[in-house]
Amino acid sequence: MHVEKPLIYDHSWTELANWLSAQGEPGFRTQQIWVGLYQNLIADFGELTTLPRTLRNEIAAHFDISAVKPIKTIFSEDRQTTKTLFELGDGCLIETVLMLYEERRTVCISTQSGCGLGCVFCATGQMGLSRNLSSGEIVAQVLFFARELAKNQDRITNVVFMGMGEPLHNYDHVMWAVNLLNDPRGFGLGARRMTISTAGIVPKIKAFAEEDIQVNLAISLHTVDTDLRSQLMPINRKHPVAKVLSACKYYVERTHRRITFEYALIEGMNDSVDDAHALAQQIKGLLCHVNLIPLNPTREFDHRGSQADAVRTFADVLESRQIPCTIRLRRGIEIGAGCGQLAAEA
Repeated sequence: MHVEKPLIYDHSWTELANWLSAQGEPGFRTQQIWVGLYQNLIADFGELTTLPRTLRNEIAAHFDISAVKPIKTIFSEDRQTTKTLFELGDGCLIETVLMLYEERRTVCISTQSGCGLGCVFCATGQMGLSRNLSSGEIVAQVLFFARELAKNQDRITNVVFMGMGEPLHNYDHVMWAVNLLNDPRGFGLGARRMTISTAGIVPKIKAFAEEDIQVNLAISLHTVDTDLRSQLMPINRKHPVAKVLSACKYYVERTHRRITFEYALIEGMNDSVDDAHALAQQIKGLLCHVNLIPLNPTREFDHRGSQADAVRTFADVLESRQIPCTIRLRRGIEIGAGCGQLAAEA
């Protein structure tokens, strides 16, 4: 019978060191493997040429390295956005997006296959939840695109946990993935170059505030009207917007770090001047930044993103109230780069 091998990316330095020690291997082998995995970005254990062949074979017999298998890749017309649909070992699907900016190479990764929150405007939410990803499956998405960029002597500068799934519903695996990516012995990505986005899981926002780590936090807010938010985001019934904002204040007080509010502007629903004033009123005095994003269209949601003049007016209101904001570029619209759109088709 087929026995599934453990994924090597799911193992900590200590766990790997203990396994090697049990094989009678010297301590320095851990570092050789770690460097191979996270700095040299090997895709096959045969590439661990610093190790004796017998040990390479032993590792290959015991561990799996192929966590994510690319099924389909699509590119935006300007080639600045790449979206890949991956199949996991058990057939579950996830997707990952690479976005190229002038100074940044940002990879947007999934933390769950599907999502259980059911936000009505989100293609992933329309799919439902299959399962949580392991920390290794989360990290493997980053490593896949790191290999792709390395072919052109380029590298990932930023990682955003904003793909499929609610990261704070997979809290332990997400935090473990953060630590793996941040580990200076390996991938060495600065914590400030990572952002975790949540729809507002209040107890986990508070737990995240207690972590001694400089990772950024983004909140998918979209409206401060609690009735409308409950319509758009059913999670608001369990974690109402007032409690989410209270948890955000707690986070800023604890960490002294700026929080980002993601606000998808939907024509005629949450994009009026009154909506902008209501938002400003609720978040005034908080160390924060607002990202305004005209909504990415999805098949099951029959509303469209706000027009450019409405977006500009909304931003002007926030700025007049001393709320810093940015109008975010919509990337990869023509390839359905909004989360879940490729997997939903598959």
